Amino acid sequence: MKAIIADDEPLLAASLKAALAQAWPELEIVAVVQNGLQAVQAAEALQPEFAFLDIQMPGMTGLEAAAEIAERMGDGTPAIVFVTAYDEFATKAFELAAADYVLKPVSPGRLATTVSRLKSRHHGLEELARQLRALGTLSPKADTLRQVRAGVGNAVKLIPIEQVCYFQAADKYTTVVTAGGEDLIRTALKDLAPQLPEGFQQVHRGTIVNLKEVATAVRDETGRISLRLRSRKETLAVSRVYAELFRAM
Repeated sequence: MKAIIADDEPLLAASLKAALAQAWPELEIVAVVQNGLQAVQAAEALQPEFAFLDIQMPGMTGLEAAAEIAERMGDGTPAIVFVTAYDEFATKAFELAAADYVLKPVSPGRLATTVSRLKSRHHGLEELARQLRALGTLSPKADTLRQVRAGVGNAVKLIPIEQVCYFQAADKYTTVVTAGGEDLIRTALKDLAPQLPEGFQQVHRGTIVNLKEVATAVRDETGRISLRLRSRKETLAVSRVYAELFRAM
């Protein structure tokens, strides 16, 4: 498991890194940065499971960095712990789904509580991944779709389900992507998913792919997995929750 630390005070960052080494020896601190922008860049590049962010930093604050990380990384967003000398930002921090909010100076006992919370959270995600591995694909339903109806001007286009490469969420709509193009349907992805036949797999919060269209799964130097398709040039990002399904490819 990996983590990053962002704090514009190098001594405090070094102190937190040392304290984490004592409280959680298995955790690897892969980057220590000094501002919010660097935190966003490190999170995207290194894909850590956890990020310890100061709030009052020059340029982009820790709160702004957390929001930007969530926007860019979606389901792959690390668990965020704010470590700060100010208590007035706690409400905003938890609005951003912070895993914890710790006041400086951090005592060993308080840090131990944080570590326990993060471990529990991580184990919960591992259990979800295990369940997904057991399921493998979406279960077929009695009302399984055989074709998708897409409006094209005043006409209705019928797309056989086997011709769909993947579905992509688009607000309250869904983009249906085939080898020949893209069409928009007035059904949210979450409502469409239970109707899909066996062989369609969710790989990201906003993406469901036809597994027959997956040519290869590629892992980059940060461990991030993307899928190359047989009938399309673009690749599809796989979020951390679903990554285990493709590691053997």
